[in-house]
Amino acid sequence: MSMNLKGKVVIITGGNSGIGRATALVFAREGARVVIAARNAERGNQVVEELKSAGAESMFVATDVSKASEVEALVRKTVERFERLDCAVNNAAGYMGAFSATADFSEEEFDATIAVDLKGVWLGMKFEIRQMLQQSPAGGAIVNVSSVNGLGGAVMGSLYSAAKAGVLGLTKSAALEYGRHGIRLNALAAGAFDTPMLNNSIERIAGKTPEARKAVEEKYLGMIAAGRIGNPAEAGEAIAWLCSDAASYVTGHSMIVDGGLTAGFR
Repeated sequence: MSMNLKGKVVIITGGNSGIGRATALVFAREGARVVIAARNAERGNQVVEELKSAGAESMFVATDVSKASEVEALVRKTVERFERLDCAVNNAAGYMGAFSATADFSEEEFDATIAVDLKGVWLGMKFEIRQMLQQSPAGGAIVNVSSVNGLGGAVMGSLYSAAKAGVLGLTKSAALEYGRHGIRLNALAAGAFDTPMLNNSIERIAGKTPEARKAVEEKYLGMIAAGRIGNPAEAGEAIAWLCSDAASYVTGHSMIVDGGLTAGFR
């Protein structure tokens, strides 16, 4: 079955890098109209130019997802330009909630992590769902990007894990509430993908020496059944499928895309 995304309007938060950028390119290939939302305007506009070069209609909206007024404006500007909203990918996340033991995080780090990684997803859903309910025809599909770290605990990453677990709870609850209104909500539990966020994490753990970095990478690869780090496009394909008509009976689902990283204990 075709994804049937041609002409569909999608918002992708954190769309200027990593999984967000890769997802935008998949939607563009499938003929969607793509709105990139992120804080870094330079990178965001670079992605928009990539999408336009691929033949897609696209625009960038500078957005801090932790601020309700900016997320509301993002949805409003999208509808002003494209008249409706068919799909949304709430992908923006930060680095703040890792690299410390639970008792060593500051209150500021807790607040910053929850503001972006959890509240930011909820704010996206809040204004996306409202638009999807009021448009004609009503309905749409939302994918929230979580993490395999949200499926359990993570040593030196409790705040990030807590936020990503919260994303799964939000997604499933909203799926139950809005299914009869034609709105599907699913989550992607992402494993290790070759993104700036993963590279930053490896560098923080290993330092900058090539030998130490290689040791950390090899340890990581040893835990992944596929024996490799994922290409962000592989996450993008799964997200686009969840948004597409091919997944019309899929809602409230947490799709684990991790190369088998968690297969041994789930």
